Amino acid sequence: MCGITGFLYRSKRPGKSELSQNAETMANRLRHRGPDAGGVWVEAETGIALGHRRLSIIDLSTAGAQPMHSASGRYVIAYNGEIYNWAEPRDRLAEEGYPFVGHSDTEVVLAAIEHWGLQKTLDSIHGMFAIAIWDRETRELTLVRDRVGKKPLYYGWCGDVFMFASELKALRVHPEFDAGIDRDALAHFIQYGWISEPLSIYMNIRKLQPGGYITIKAESSPWSVPTRRYWAANRVMEAARSQLFAGSFEQACDKLDNLLTESVRERMVADVDLGALLSGGIDSSTVVGMMQKHSDRPVKTFSIGFDEKKYNEAEYASAVARYLGTDHEELYVTPADCLDVISDLPGIYDEPFGDISQVPTFLVAQMSSKKVKVVLTGDGGDETFAGYKHYPEGLAQWRWLSKFPRGLRAGGADTLAALGELSWKLLKPANPLAGKKVSGWRKAGGKLARQTRGWRAANPQGVLANHFARTHSPESFVIGAQAGVSNMVDADLWAKQVDPLSAMRHFDYTGYMVGDILVKVDRATMAVGLEARCPILDTRVTEFAWTLPNNFLIGKEGGKRVLRSVLERYVPREFTDRPKRGFGVPIDDWLRGSLRDWAEDLISEQRLREHGYLDPAAVRKLWDQHICRWRNHSNILWPILMFQAWYGKWHMNA
Repeated sequence: MCGITGFLYRSKRPGKSELSQNAETMANRLRHRGPDAGGVWVEAETGIALGHRRLSIIDLSTAGAQPMHSASGRYVIAYNGEIYNWAEPRDRLAEEGYPFVGHSDTEVVLAAIEHWGLQKTLDSIHGMFAIAIWDRETRELTLVRDRVGKKPLYYGWCGDVFMFASELKALRVHPEFDAGIDRDALAHFIQYGWISEPLSIYMNIRKLQPGGYITIKAESSPWSVPTRRYWAANRVMEAARSQLFAGSFEQACDKLDNLLTESVRERMVADVDLGALLSGGIDSSTVVGMMQKHSDRPVKTFSIGFDEKKYNEAEYASAVARYLGTDHEELYVTPADCLDVISDLPGIYDEPFGDISQVPTFLVAQMSSKKVKVVLTGDGGDETFAGYKHYPEGLAQWRWLSKFPRGLRAGGADTLAALGELSWKLLKPANPLAGKKVSGWRKAGGKLARQTRGWRAANPQGVLANHFARTHSPESFVIGAQAGVSNMVDADLWAKQVDPLSAMRHFDYTGYMVGDILVKVDRATMAVGLEARCPILDTRVTEFAWTLPNNFLIGKEGGKRVLRSVLERYVPREFTDRPKRGFGVPIDDWLRGSLRDWAEDLISEQRLREHGYLDPAAVRKLWDQHICRWRNHSNILWPILMFQAWYGKWHMNA
């Protein structure tokens, strides 16, 4: 995997030396994504520069170095990703006479664009990627992102300069970068704990949508060119639900087994050591079971464990590993290990990110990177095969809510929320920070607002949006803001005319999965030079899963019915038949204990006023209620703390 960056001046034309120096500085900020090599390419007469950092996975020779020129010299590419079916288009292009120099997938993408054009190329390749390609003939820069959104790509206009990068830290060092913070995006972050596409924390920077591309001409005016989609999940979902799979459940299992097996085998191709992250759950066990079946030696597997039984899955992973005969390693981490990572999070995640499972995710990536350069993961199984418990819960809630007028429901929610606020004013302890636990009857009012979560929903997607929302009034925390328009709230991007379960699955696929899960894994693995591959997120698997009848997905045992049946062909059910656990840490207790001093320093009234983004009174009330156990606010306090830590690193010490 790699890191890419670059920029295009609209009118000003710095000299070649300045262009090269800026591009190299930007690329070097991405060294962690590509520690093996780096390069830049500039064309002074058009003000274009491309930068690249390389993590060598396929074709370790210099023939795979970037930025790379096409055979004719017309195109120059900076590319981050892996094309898993690269051999097929390569063979076709070779038959058409393309003079390949090496065997990297980068060269295949470049050759395909030159011979077939962008759209046919994108239709022909499967993988994860972020691409920047410059057409020297038409003087056009095109940015492309993979269908799922596995690989990040930020872009935007800062003054007269169009710039892009895999991570924000590369953009920050460009002399024209505008660091103005988008308060609406910050409100979105406080509400959900991540920043969904197309928003970013900066006003002048956006994230390219999955399955999207944008083409900028040398003379394009800022923000005059819209992004386009070559693959849109909502349209694909709608088409899939109009033509459901007509075969039997057993036939569905056979087809899924074949699709997943091919996806796993493609992702096992590498010129470096490869392994897998194994939690012992359904998704990762399926992937590892398929890997081991098609490997001539024990697969290297890795898991992380906790002494706190509530959070520990290592024992299950170990049992699966023993059954499959993998070369398994596990690391039990202490609270001190986790706490040591927290100070590094603003640098690792680069943009405010508030999912506490980022900590164990980084630790398992760090452990794996000492032995391999590529890991396969089970990411995507819950969203694709309806594995989350919030699907049956959300469906039940929607059936109940839809019986009542939305206005009546919203009014009831407002009333109960007001009663909760009143109970705090009347019953709160004299000194909430004294550490004395509030008695149960006193804090009952603190639960009223949570009990009405979802009452304002207008559709099944709204039920999930309320499920993920950590607050219904983010503007009360962020001074001068409203929640920004994103994939989480833009109904135009949602699947239409589909059943409620499909609507929820699509909502998760384009919102929670892209904005949270994939960001968490990409930044954690790339921070240690490790490439993560996700077989279940192959769009051929996804597109098939979206055609399956709902009773193939949810059965008596819960979600992922069809995937469970496929797994049984590799691992007996007794190894994975257990309640689903989250990948988390006891952050609620840590904030009252070992992290309390750190947290209180970050959200002190003086610091909040100094930063000028978060309302001190609103934050202090949350903290008081959490410390005295009136209500567990860790899910919203963590994003607030992560923003404060991020701002302190990137803007107070800049």
